[in-house]
Amino acid sequence: MSKNCSDGCGSIGPPPVDAQARRILWIVLIANAAMFAIEAIGGHAAGSLALQADALDFGADAATYAITLWAIGRSARVRTRAALVKSAAMLAMGVFVLAMAVAKFIAATPPEPAPMGVIGALALAVNVGAVVLLLRFRHSDANLRSVWLCSRNDAFGNGLVIAAAGATAATRSPWPDLAVGVIMSLLFLSGSWSVYRQARRESAFAPQGMSA
Repeated sequence: MSKNCSDGCGSIGPPPVDAQARRILWIVLIANAAMFAIEAIGGHAAGSLALQADALDFGADAATYAITLWAIGRSARVRTRAALVKSAAMLAMGVFVLAMAVAKFIAATPPEPAPMGVIGALALAVNVGAVVLLLRFRHSDANLRSVWLCSRNDAFGNGLVIAAAGATAATRSPWPDLAVGVIMSLLFLSGSWSVYRQARRESAFAPQGMSA
């Protein structure tokens, strides 16, 4: 096996996922769904693009974990298709957040930094916990690896939200929030491309006659 095996290029059969792993996925799914609601409300109230982008991220992740749970134990072809669906969703989120950034740029009003910082810190704690819980999946197939990638990228994004809150409090400028929103959209696009490439590699290894 070549150097790309760490990316899951040779994972054809369903990976071993026990009852404990399923419970972990359910815990992370529920936590992400809860944070989606908290950040969506808080981001709108604070007028923060970064928080609203992060809320979309949590919502997309909750959907991602639901698809992952559904795809576990199914054929390689089904799991690959599930990963491609998630890749497309991440791409759509990235484009949507970029569009929000353009609208925010036109308005150019600074968000409220205090709720940004508090909610960002809560989101960071949730995502760091998810990264630790999902660490076992970081070298799995595209379907399972995508859940770890989502949480890893999200934890990085949460750190940026907190930094933007501090910069906004110091400068009362809308630019830190805008910059973080754009960076998070790029994380969506990068993650989408990473999952897509691995899913396409795995589809090339999957038996052609395998049924869904």
